[in-house]
Amino acid sequence: MSKSSMREAFGRALVDIGDEREEVIVVDADLATSTKTQYFRESFPSRFVDVGIAEQNLIGVSAGLASTNKTVFASSFAVFETGRAYEIIRNTVCMARLNVKLCASHAGLMTGPDGATHQSLEDIATMRVLPNMKVLVPADAREAASMVKFMADDYGPTYMRMVRDDTEDIYGHDYMFELGKAQVLREGKDISILACGPMVKKALDAASDLESAGIDARVVNVSTIKPMDMETIIGCARETRAIITVEDHSIHGGLGSAVAEIVVEHCPVRVKMIGVNDSFGMSGRTQELYSHFGLTSERIVNEAISILDIG
Repeated sequence: MSKSSMREAFGRALVDIGDEREEVIVVDADLATSTKTQYFRESFPSRFVDVGIAEQNLIGVSAGLASTNKTVFASSFAVFETGRAYEIIRNTVCMARLNVKLCASHAGLMTGPDGATHQSLEDIATMRVLPNMKVLVPADAREAASMVKFMADDYGPTYMRMVRDDTEDIYGHDYMFELGKAQVLREGKDISILACGPMVKKALDAASDLESAGIDARVVNVSTIKPMDMETIIGCARETRAIITVEDHSIHGGLGSAVAEIVVEHCPVRVKMIGVNDSFGMSGRTQELYSHFGLTSERIVNEAISILDIG
């Protein structure tokens, strides 16, 4: 399976949007080379603002521009954009429901050698709790590009979470992102595996392995964390015996928590959350970190077998 860069797709998609819409502005915090907003800067220098290493200013300037009817894409590393600037996001962007798109890269353990200080494992939780904020987590580069086009047409605050490394291609060139719609990538009747981001490929690999063990696993890409696709989640709870959630994020407040909130109210069923369990990250190669923290297809397989009491 081929791999592509979410960041690269994001940067190229911004240029495409910029060609079509003059009201689109991009603001960055001295990371344009890493976030790939450099392509927009090269194409539209008068519509690009670099605030320097000042994430609170990043959001404040973006909010000011948005208040003048601009569509603003603000980009930085996830840990800085959502952490350092949280109060500004809350009190300025979300409270006023301004048209600011927070597009963060280098999220999760996939930030690898940069270590715990740069590995944002709390950002989904902090962003989804904010009123008026939409939260998106692309599974691959094509979904990231499609999300950019969606955000340009949609009004209001949105947070999109991207990773540093290239990820396996899940979708074809004709894929179109739809807000609030989880995508069932593989049907199954025994257990549902709900994943987001780079964990979607791990879920698909696990489902293939489970098939050889006689387990029919459904795989769902939950790329919209908020607003969540309640119908699909409830369908998984009703039509399969259990749910496993998988995310490169803390199990507290992320995808697993969001799924559990729906399931416990509408159709109680066992939910096993796979993610980082109340811990900071550490420096290392991505796959080594995934193995250390149990974010692997083998872990998903073992949990599914244990839940279904097969063996």
